[in-house]
Amino acid sequence: MIQALQAVRGMNDILPDEAEAWEHFEDIVRDWLRSYGYRPIRMPIVEPTPLFKRAIGEVTDIVEKEMYSFEDALNGEQLTLRPEGTASCVRAAIQHKMLSAGAQRLYYHGPMFRHERPQKGRYRQFHQIGVEALGFDGPDIDAEHILMCARLWDDLGLEDVRLELNSLGSSDERARHRAELVAYLEGHRERLDDDGKRRLHTNPLRILDTKNPELQDLVDNAPKLLDFLGEDSLKHFNGVQVLLKDAGVPYRINHRLVRGLDYYNRTVFEWVTTRLGAQGTVCAGGRYDGLVEQLGGRPAPAAGFAMGIERLLALWRESGGEAEPAQPDVYVVHLGEQAQRLAFRAAEALRGHGFAVLTHCGGGSFKSQMKKADASGAPVAVVIGDDEAATGEVGLKPLRGPGGQQRVALDGLANAVAECLFTENEEEDGSL
Repeated sequence: MIQALQAVRGMNDILPDEAEAWEHFEDIVRDWLRSYGYRPIRMPIVEPTPLFKRAIGEVTDIVEKEMYSFEDALNGEQLTLRPEGTASCVRAAIQHKMLSAGAQRLYYHGPMFRHERPQKGRYRQFHQIGVEALGFDGPDIDAEHILMCARLWDDLGLEDVRLELNSLGSSDERARHRAELVAYLEGHRERLDDDGKRRLHTNPLRILDTKNPELQDLVDNAPKLLDFLGEDSLKHFNGVQVLLKDAGVPYRINHRLVRGLDYYNRTVFEWVTTRLGAQGTVCAGGRYDGLVEQLGGRPAPAAGFAMGIERLLALWRESGGEAEPAQPDVYVVHLGEQAQRLAFRAAEALRGHGFAVLTHCGGGSFKSQMKKADASGAPVAVVIGDDEAATGEVGLKPLRGPGGQQRVALDGLANAVAECLFTENEEEDGSL
């Protein structure tokens, strides 16, 4: 017996019932993004490896441990399955000179790849919705992104999602803070774990984000970046806070919030929850003003955020969210060769009028077909046998309400179906 193959660990199939929930969720998200004037962009899943090394930073967990990188056997090019979307989006904007037409509000969604230990809410192939605003330099766009998220949580009915906020300042301010931070951590070197010692002189900010409980008091007492911010950075950060307070969005300043990617500066934020266990971050982002120039473009400010679809769906369901299963308007039942031909004509005619129609395939008796029609959830069945086929008529039978089967001419079928559906909807609404 041939051994059956299975999906790669941590890369999951999304089966029809689940996929319908995803599509319903994505429809909500697309409407939300359009309401803020964001336009879609789609980038390749595979990118040159140097793109992520340059953008994310070589001394990060993503680049050091998690990227799916390989050599193209056909031409020797070093390639990587994208671990995040911002670098790809900025690369596309530079390559196609999009900023020459002015500032851009963009969004994308799709799979990302990181070689992590699979667990609930964290997979090796995961899906993100990303939002990027390129060419905007004020605190207003930072606040817009945060307010966008707050509105989406409200649209989805999410509960227990809170905002954490920080500022990473400018590169010069981070450099001054870094010197003080390294000196402080050097004084406690014996307490650092292996990751902390490795990052001490390469990426000390990431030590502040440690999950090691034995280091919590150490990082709590470390020098705070906020104390090193200059006038411009403080003005920008205060501007964000004023707009959030005006909108009534509560937040907590988290001095340890640094984000895991090197390209961030100034405003950074995370939306977190206690409902998903250890994987508590559902959305994160901030400003990355240097990335466009870093990737070869003309200097341009930028900000953005990303959210994990798997985690958001889990949180949505935890909060009572549910997608209605897709159901056809009409199920077409037929028996006999001439009936089958008329069934296909009738189904196509109904689809031409905008109805969702499921035509029975695979044969079977009228009784077995009617059972499948009922199980489909369709409110109406079109029934065609040899008698109907001979006269060019069809039977129309309500499946969910009162009323018996009636015969209808093919050219009047669409109106008859519409009348049946309209009557049923009125009965469900209690308006009859």
